[in-house]
Amino acid sequence: MKLPRDISADELIIALRKLGYEITRQRGSHIRITTKRDGEHHETVPDHNPLKLSTFKSILNSIAAHHHLSVDQLLELLEL
Repeated sequence: MKLPRDISADELIIALRKLGYEITRQRGSHIRITTKRDGEHHETVPDHNPLKLSTFKSILNSIAAHHHLSVDQLLELLEL
């Protein structure tokens, strides 16, 4: 599945609510999100519009690994 290239941090954070992620803090332009689903997991998302593709891939890989999904499965679940 092809990665979307115009995703903002806000759009990603809203989509990640499906997996229980909530904003826990923000320092400058970095937003920390946390979920307790499948164990506790933290991720930092830069508040950029759009996210750099390499940053977006890194975040997706980390979240997919935590939830035991492939990146394609994660994208389909998040409807991105």
